[in-house]
Amino acid sequence: MSSRTRKKGPGRGTLLIIGALFFASGVIRIADGTGNAVAREVKAFSSRAEASTTEDETAQPQECATEDGLSRALATVRRRMAELDEREKQFEIRMVTLQRAEVEIQKNLTALVQAEESLSATIAQADGAAEKDIERLIAMYEKMKPKDAANLFEAMDSTFAAGFLARMRPDVSAEVMAGMTPTKAYSISILLAGRNTGVPTE
Repeated sequence: MSSRTRKKGPGRGTLLIIGALFFASGVIRIADGTGNAVAREVKAFSSRAEASTTEDETAQPQECATEDGLSRALATVRRRMAELDEREKQFEIRMVTLQRAEVEIQKNLTALVQAEESLSATIAQADGAAEKDIERLIAMYEKMKPKDAANLFEAMDSTFAAGFLARMRPDVSAEVMAGMTPTKAYSISILLAGRNTGVPTE
């Protein structure tokens, strides 16, 4: 029996050694795999951290650049609005000035129209008075003796005398001209004939 025990002892020991070797190998493999996995996780985490840091560093200047651009745009808009406000004020001032000028011009036009109407009335009144005076003179000359009227017209300017004689009755003006000197009568006759030269005959 002791011989069987001695025979079995070495076989079991060998098996235990081989099993221990396999177990140690498995432990080593597991440890190696876990280490690699941990190493990979650490490396991935480090990469993500570096990427995040890079993005933050990159994003910060972009954000600053965006804020600077926005500030410049707002400043431009404010400046533009200020310019528009100033132009609007200038436009309102010009409109007020034009309105005042228009009112003054309208007043001046009204005054001018009134003055023109007054002048026309005065001229018409003067013309009417002058016409009446001329008619009275013509009537007076016609009542004078032809010889006395001839002496008066002889002293007048020929153009002035021709104007009166043209409006007098033909028979009276003929007697007056007959009492004038031939030179004066001829001069008045030319003026009387020239008064109707431009009058159309047809």
